[in-house]
Amino acid sequence: MPGVTAPTRRQVLSLYKQFIRNSNQFNNYNFREYFLSKTRNTFRENMNQEDPKVLVNLFKEAKNELGVLKRQSVISQMYTFDRLVVEPLQGRRN
Repeated sequence: MPGVTAPTRRQVLSLYKQFIRNSNQFNNYNFREYFLSKTRNTFRENMNQEDPKVLVNLFKEAKNELGVLKRQSVISQMYTFDRLVVEPLQGRRN
């Protein structure tokens, strides 16, 4: 791929924020925490990647995964779940 341009830091941070925002949309605590954790770990693992080709592929793959996450979070909002004991109370942060 000649002339491969890696995504900018701003693009990557924007993508990360979208993952966090959409992960927080899940009504189910377990799904929400799983996707938040997975997002943080994935971005942390690739934080020091410098190869433009690899970065372009990671960015494309992440955008595809974001589309799936968005669809699943919308589906999750269609259902209600009982709150779990481990979930913090509304308005209280521990």
